[in-house]
Amino acid sequence: MKVGILGAGMIVHDMLSFIHEVEGVELIGICALPVEQEKIEILAKEHHIANTYIEYDEMLKNDDIEVIYIAVNNHLHYEMSMKALKAHKHVICEKPFTSHIKELEELNAYAKKENLLLLEAISTQYLPNVLKIKELLNEVGDIKIVSANYSQYSSRYNAFKEGQILPAFDYKKSGGALMDLNIYNIHFLVALFGEPKDVYYQANIEKGIDTSGIITLNYGNFKAVLVGAKDCKAPIMTSVQGDQGCILLDTPANNVSDFQLLKNDKRVFQYNEQDGKHRMYFEFVEFVKIIDKKDYQRAQDMMEKSLIAMTIATKARQSANVIFSADIN
Repeated sequence: MKVGILGAGMIVHDMLSFIHEVEGVELIGICALPVEQEKIEILAKEHHIANTYIEYDEMLKNDDIEVIYIAVNNHLHYEMSMKALKAHKHVICEKPFTSHIKELEELNAYAKKENLLLLEAISTQYLPNVLKIKELLNEVGDIKIVSANYSQYSSRYNAFKEGQILPAFDYKKSGGALMDLNIYNIHFLVALFGEPKDVYYQANIEKGIDTSGIITLNYGNFKAVLVGAKDCKAPIMTSVQGDQGCILLDTPANNVSDFQLLKNDKRVFQYNEQDGKHRMYFEFVEFVKIIDKKDYQRAQDMMEKSLIAMTIATKARQSANVIFSADIN
């Protein structure tokens, strides 16, 4: 899998920290803004990336690159993904896939038409511990309540309160607590249970953006509540409660480093299937398989999960009147 990287932010640094452990990945290029040229030149030298670019179109012209990994601000995901697809590159795009479900539907339709692979970089869907939880759901009996709290006070919130609007808190750039943190909780539920019947979002809104909020989802026989916050913090906790027991996590849904099964008879079982690997390792191992084998069915199976998650995110935002440019255009 020959990759061109678009972006130079924290998530790119995370990816570069482990990507050498993933067999079959060759880093061909990295592209960022002109003001980040020195940064990407350092990254290229440290991680043996052959080419650096400050013009995206120039990187797309490189015929050695077959896949573009998009890791830029949320509001640019659709535009940059479509550009890559039109340059006949496969695409791996960071979460949230797009700002609005209609954007993802357009990208998916175009990728299908051109026989290109389009994948969301969302660790939650690929974590072995999440897959193990799905295997163990019967152990808790009839599920009644699912709750997930991913609250992480952001240092950028201080700047936000003082009037400095950074992308994480900018509705013009598709920021906010839902798209940054609660999206992982959404994907956790989609991985386990699929599509809900109803979605509603109650958000704390400042300057047009949700700084924290609670999503409620109706799955018919059980209910779910998802908390995401960037303006306050609390212990991170997720539980799947049934009439015979509970599955309990105390790490975020984008990591799930381990979990417990607590039975009603007081038996406790501890699980960890991830061997201390970086949380993003598992998705990239799968991406290599999908792209090298041109496994369109597997890619479409994962796309269905992304479409459900983005539908939930779009409905939730709109119910709280958190409006992005993509809602208007």
